[in-house]
Amino acid sequence: MDVTHPSPENGDLGQRIERLAAIMARLRDPEHGCPWDVEQDFASIAPYTIEEAYEVADAIERDDLAALKDELGDLQLQVVFHARMAQESGHFDLAGVLDGISEKMVRRHPHVFGANGGADAETPGWEAIKAAEREEKGGGSALDGVASALPALLRAEKLQKRAARTGFDWPDTEGPKAKIAEEIAEVEDAKNPAERTEEIGDLLFAVVNWARKMDIDPEAALREANRKFERRFRVMEERGGDGFSDLSLDEMEKLWRTAKRDEA
Repeated sequence: MDVTHPSPENGDLGQRIERLAAIMARLRDPEHGCPWDVEQDFASIAPYTIEEAYEVADAIERDDLAALKDELGDLQLQVVFHARMAQESGHFDLAGVLDGISEKMVRRHPHVFGANGGADAETPGWEAIKAAEREEKGGGSALDGVASALPALLRAEKLQKRAARTGFDWPDTEGPKAKIAEEIAEVEDAKNPAERTEEIGDLLFAVVNWARKMDIDPEAALREANRKFERRFRVMEERGGDGFSDLSLDEMEKLWRTAKRDEA
C-alpha cells in the first residue's frame, strides 16, 4: 500500500484504517522508520494517549468541531500505536482490538442486536451487564476495573458508585454534607504535613460524595470552576496593567470583585 498519498475518495473505511496502520508500521520499522517512534513503548506512549483524550474533551467543551476532527484523529493514532506495539510483541493486533470492541458493543446491547432486532430482548442496564462480565472473569471486588490512572476526582466518583451498588452509601445528601464538616475539623486538628495531606484527601473524597448525591459531576464542576477562575484572573491582569503583580492584595481583591460583577 502506498501510504504517502491520500486514500481515494471512493475508498471505504477499511482502506483508510489500513492506511493508518501501514503508516504506523513504517514508522516503527527498526531500519527505515522514525527513531523516536521506534524507541517508544506502552509506558512512554500512555501519557500522550491520556493527553489526546483530554484534548478531545476540550474541543467538545469549546464546541470547536474542526478541532474535534483533528483531535479524534490524534486519539485514533494512539490506538493504532498501541496496537502496533502489541502486534510486534505477539500479543494482539489492530484487527483484534476492533473485533473485541465490536463484540463487546453487541453483547452489551441485547435490546438492539438480539433476536428480532432486539425488540423482544430484556434490557438490563449497561452497568449490570458489565458487572456480569466482571463476575464471569472472576472479579472478586465490586471495585475491580476502576482504572488507577483516572483523574483523582473521577476515580473517587467511580469508586463511590461501585460501592453504592453493594448498598454501602449514604441514604441522602445530609450524610456526606456532615462528613465534610467532620473532615474539615480533622484537617484543622492534623499535627504534621503527612496528617494534613491525608485529611485533605479525605475532605476532597467527601466533597465528591456530596456532589454525587446531588447528581453533580464533580470533574465537570471543577473544570468549570477552573475556567471561571482563569477567565476572571485574566481580566484582573488586563485591568491591572504592567504593574499588576505590584498591587496590594486589597487592590487585587477589588479587581476580582469587579471582574466577577461584570460577568453577572
